[in-house]
Amino acid sequence: MNPKRLDPIFDPKTIAVIGATNKEGHVGYSLINNLIASGYEGVVYPVNPKRKSIIGVKAYSSISDIPDKIDLAIIATPAKTVPQIVEECGKSGVGGIVIISAGFKEIGEQGNAMCKGIIQTVRKYDMRLIGPNCLGFIKPKINLNASFANKMPLSGKIAFISQSGALGTAVLDWSIKQNVGFSNFVSVGSMIDVGFHDLIDYFGQDPETSSILIYMESLSNARKFLSAARAFARTKPIIILKSGKSSEGAKAAMSHTGSLTGNDAVFNAAFKRAGVIRVNTIGQLFDCAQTLAMQPRPLGKRLAIITNAGGPGVIATDTLMSKGGGLAELSDKTINSLNKELPAAWSRSNPVDVLGDASPEVYSKSLKLCINDKGVDGALVILTPQAMTDSVAIARELVEISRNSNKTILASWMGEEDVNEGRGILKQGNIPNYGVPENAIECFMEMYNYSKNLESLYETPSTIPHAFTPKTEENRRLIGDIAKKGRFTLTEREAKKVLSNYQIPIAESAISNTEEEAARLSSKMGFPVVMKILSPDILHKTDIGGVKININSEGEARNAFRSIKDSAKDKAPKADIHGVFIEKMYSKKYELLIGCKKDPIFGPTIVFGMGGVAVEVFKDTNIGLPPLNMALSMRIIEDTKIYKLLKGYRGMKGADISSIQFLLYKFAYLVMDFPEIKEIDINPFAVDENGGIVLDAKIILDKDVIGKKVRPYSHMVISPYPMEYISKFRMKDGKEAVLRPIRPEDEPLEGEMFTEFSERTQRFRFFELIKDITHELLIRYTQIDYDREIAIIAEIKEKDKDKMAGVVRLIADPYNDSAEFAIVVADPWHNKGLGNRFTDCILKIARERGIKRVYADFLMDNHIMKHMFEKRKFRITQEQGIYHAELEL
Repeated sequence: MNPKRLDPIFDPKTIAVIGATNKEGHVGYSLINNLIASGYEGVVYPVNPKRKSIIGVKAYSSISDIPDKIDLAIIATPAKTVPQIVEECGKSGVGGIVIISAGFKEIGEQGNAMCKGIIQTVRKYDMRLIGPNCLGFIKPKINLNASFANKMPLSGKIAFISQSGALGTAVLDWSIKQNVGFSNFVSVGSMIDVGFHDLIDYFGQDPETSSILIYMESLSNARKFLSAARAFARTKPIIILKSGKSSEGAKAAMSHTGSLTGNDAVFNAAFKRAGVIRVNTIGQLFDCAQTLAMQPRPLGKRLAIITNAGGPGVIATDTLMSKGGGLAELSDKTINSLNKELPAAWSRSNPVDVLGDASPEVYSKSLKLCINDKGVDGALVILTPQAMTDSVAIARELVEISRNSNKTILASWMGEEDVNEGRGILKQGNIPNYGVPENAIECFMEMYNYSKNLESLYETPSTIPHAFTPKTEENRRLIGDIAKKGRFTLTEREAKKVLSNYQIPIAESAISNTEEEAARLSSKMGFPVVMKILSPDILHKTDIGGVKININSEGEARNAFRSIKDSAKDKAPKADIHGVFIEKMYSKKYELLIGCKKDPIFGPTIVFGMGGVAVEVFKDTNIGLPPLNMALSMRIIEDTKIYKLLKGYRGMKGADISSIQFLLYKFAYLVMDFPEIKEIDINPFAVDENGGIVLDAKIILDKDVIGKKVRPYSHMVISPYPMEYISKFRMKDGKEAVLRPIRPEDEPLEGEMFTEFSERTQRFRFFELIKDITHELLIRYTQIDYDREIAIIAEIKEKDKDKMAGVVRLIADPYNDSAEFAIVVADPWHNKGLGNRFTDCILKIARERGIKRVYADFLMDNHIMKHMFEKRKFRITQEQGIYHAELEL
């Protein structure tokens, strides 16, 4: 997103307050008073048709009467008057609007209708809008309090975004006491226009913001949110407190925001995949932000605990283990060194209990030895105030060690007055301090999980599988034929055929319509067999006596057939019976559940865990979002309890985990390729060390999608790697180049390509010389979100070595209306036709994506670029010494 789109809101030079009043206690009074009294240096215009002046400032009847061009209009009038006021703002050239007024989405149909009208007006006049039903926003650095909150917080590096205005005021009050500063403080309200994704985009590019904190109740555009979060989570921590975990909390949140809160477990999966940190309390929200700003992230979860009191060390250990962390196992070398430095009565293991009379030197030596141990990822130093404890000197020792260490060091100076001075020294030295060790452990684990989740951003599953060949068209025909019959539930046999076409293993089967046929087919298949009722109307076959297992003879087969048919007729008399389904019976050690369900917010979600009849009792499941590759599939498996058994446990043989990974990989492609599928339930998938097989399967189709043309992968919230953009190009010198979308693992190739740029090439591409090719720079160029940006590289072979010859980019705005074009070809491959091929390729992609306008800025002495644009009918204008090119598509 172009960050300047929100500048009229967050960096306004002129503000109009519509609904300003002289009446103290009213929102309109608080707004105008805050703006004028806070020291904001811009111009503020009150608008009120019934008053000539407001708190001594000339008032105007309407925004159209103001002689100045208004950047930001703040509206605090009754809801029914707002649509007309927004129209007037548009006609007057206002850039941004904040609607404080309530009475919109949260009141139901009438409010929703008003919202639709307002949004149409906002888009017609190219404005942006925050709200309605919000507190407003505050930008402390420029003394801008555009809210009705009565406090101005400190200036800082945290952007705080809240869906609840009331919670926002409480956080403001708390932040002042806790000395927490903000770059921006935003109450978003109902988010009918500017949403979480817009603000992540904006603050993600704001040099004054180091982390983004969000209080979230609901989410209305998951795809854009994840796209924005994935784009910035690597460089700026995004920390979210998501409410509505319980069904009661979800109902309360829905009535508050007028939006769905969604399945909490799916939110967890989405946050993990986006590299977002989720916390459970307001305290954790800010603790986590400050810790990440002060200390390096741990690369692992092995923590050393150093304490002068046994009890807090035990509590810290218990908390660490309950959160999935690990107590670092100190090496023999470290233990021996500690033995030489510490009193004889020390604990001789981790936690390192240095005893109550520990001096600053003892603390210092203990921490140094632990932090230098290769088996330690971070350290927590606990201090309890005792008569002989010098908390100030010990704090100074910690700060000195931290300055020369790249590992995480946290502190818990327990108590109040006795440790206050020491806490101040820790804070100044960038060591986070916590009143109790449990909070320190929480933060350590959040930091570790953040590092782990960021790894997911490097995984880029593609649109086309390369490890197997599915029969996609056969499935398309099968699903189409079923839908034509007006049926949306597949029989078990049909469901298994759909799975089999994606190389998901199923058992040998047959259908019988008579007792004799059942006996003959069972005998031919080989005993033992399983028999089940076959009907699209009976999903839970066991419940109606529709399943018979372990059938070992023709006589048993006849009896089972008769029993199943009679039971179905008795308990489901209206069911459409397609016969009795016979399958070879398999017995394997482990039974798993693999499923898919469309979430109303996040689309198709993949569920994995313990299966069988007790699935609802144990609830040992984990959720992931497609697309998946083998690494992401493994992450889903690892986070379940049954994974311990699948690996092999206490002498028992484990399962073939690679086959389970591959199954999830193939299953993800199935749900990616078929938006028509609403639910899939494979339960059980029986597996052992020799592989696995589907024993039962159900598929339900989505009535809302059947028969409609759906853009590929638009039903998903994460874009897969777009393999459809791979092509080959014969350059003028006869050599072949592969043109393909960039991947995260291309970072070394991109870095090497930069070394091939002459100063002229650098200047033409970046408008300046690039002094340092940093890891952060290369991450920005190689780790992109294909939903918002596409970069096509030219890969060539030279002396059996892969090289990147050039790259062309298209970066779209949030609405996908316009996109910025950028191109560079490394000097050794100039004049080989790559530039023209790149340009035609990226313009074709822009048209396919429905982008309406492509634009680029380039230097006036870049004659090749000018010729290339003129040839393709770009309109070229001159602005401040550079050319601006635009093409309407």
